[in-house]
Amino acid sequence: MFRKLISRFNSSLSESMVSSRRRHTTPVKIWFEPEINSERARELARSACVFGETFDISRSGVSFVVPSIRIKEKYLVGHERPLHIEMDLPGGKVEMTVMGKRYEKVGVHISTERFLVGAQIMSVATSSKDTYETFLKRGHRGSRRTTGSLELNID
Repeated sequence: MFRKLISRFNSSLSESMVSSRRRHTTPVKIWFEPEINSERARELARSACVFGETFDISRSGVSFVVPSIRIKEKYLVGHERPLHIEMDLPGGKVEMTVMGKRYEKVGVHISTERFLVGAQIMSVATSSKDTYETFLKRGHRGSRRTTGSLELNID
C-alpha cells in the first residue's frame, strides 16, 4: 500500500517536470539565422532552407523529420546555431527559434532515409505565441476556423 502511494507520487512528479508532448504532423520550414543582419542576408538565409514535417511538439521542444541533417555545410544539430522554424498549425502559422539538440537516422533503406531532430525552443514569435499555446492546450478543438456565412436574399 505504502509502496503504491510512493510510486504514484513519483510518476506524477516526473510528469510535471517533463512537458507533455502532443503528437502532430504538420509541414515545417527550417533555416539558419543569417551571419549578417541585413534584409538581403535574411532573404538568402530563408531561401536556403530544408522542408520537413513535425513529429511532436511540446511547451519546451519540437521534434521534426527532415530529409537532410544539414543545410549547405551547416549541421542542424551541434555548434550551438539557432534555427528558425515556421510551421502551419490549424490556428495559423507559428514561427519560433530553436536549438537542435539531438538527431537519429530513421528509415530502413537509403532511398527512405530521413532524420528525426529534437530541438529545444528558445523563443516563440510574439505574433505566434497565442496560436501555439492554444494548440498545445486544445489541439484541433482550439483552432480558429473561419466558416463562411450564407445569406439568402428573398424578395
